Amino acid sequence: MKKLSTVWLSALALMFTFSSCAVVGGIFKAGVWVGIIIVVFVVVLILWLVNRGRG
Repeated sequence: MKKLSTVWLSALALMFTFSSCAVVGGIFKAGVWVGIIIVVFVVVLILWLVNRGRG
């Protein structure tokens, strides 16, 4: 359980370090397809970390 709480704290730290406007602006500057790829990658990464934490 300690590993899982470390993952969540790391995720929270990342969320607070980036302004949502800056992230969205950067994604649209890079292009819609790059943004979609990044979002899919992040979702897969989160699901993988959650499943890894349960095992």
